[in-house]
Amino acid sequence: MADKTPILELKNVVSAYGRIQALKGISLKVYDGEIVSIIGANGAGKSTTLMTICNIVKAIEGDVYYKGKRINDVGSEVLPTMGLCQVPEGRRIFPRLTVLENLDMGAFFRTDSTNIKEDVERVFDLFPKLRERRKQLGGTLSGGEQQMLAMARALMSRPKVLLLDEPSMGLAPLLVKQIFDIVKMINSQGVTVVLVEQNANLALQAAQRGYVLETGKVVMEDEADKLLTNPDIRKAYLGE
Repeated sequence: MADKTPILELKNVVSAYGRIQALKGISLKVYDGEIVSIIGANGAGKSTTLMTICNIVKAIEGDVYYKGKRINDVGSEVLPTMGLCQVPEGRRIFPRLTVLENLDMGAFFRTDSTNIKEDVERVFDLFPKLRERRKQLGGTLSGGEQQMLAMARALMSRPKVLLLDEPSMGLAPLLVKQIFDIVKMINSQGVTVVLVEQNANLALQAAQRGYVLETGKVVMEDEADKLLTNPDIRKAYLGE
């Protein structure tokens, strides 16, 4: 892949919360069609990496490129219109809107109403539970259904790159497997996925490549299957 241009790239990115540096010169590349997982302990900078890509947290040094264009100064609200969309940690759906209204919010910037209706059906095919709950208020859904809704809402913007932050958090094991199966299905439909996930085992099983973060730095990067069999990774992150 060395000769290909990454669809998403971070070059020596530094970001901070006040005086506290959260990212200390991170560089990573994501290629079109991949699932790339970012793993690491709590506080390693995984979520901050996604928020810095989306300009929710500002990069104070370094560059973020999407499709070869530097996006450091592009507003976070504009990025979904460019095909770069994040599903944040904690879901953050609209609890007082119905499932259908939440999906409409995901398509807020679009004007192709016929295609929007088709995409609603497409996400209902991916998440059949949401079809059953389509008139229900988001806040009355279970945790797993809210996670599905957050992902479905993001897909309504027709993303080229989907940033997923801790999709398995707080979910029962059976639901976690279901969410990861859906992530792989979304990827098979042509969406590039960057996956931040506490469950390192599942994250690496789903991905082609992975990055390991420690205290705001990339300490290892490799093909996902090699990281899965690396004894240091197994000991530190896979509970062995």
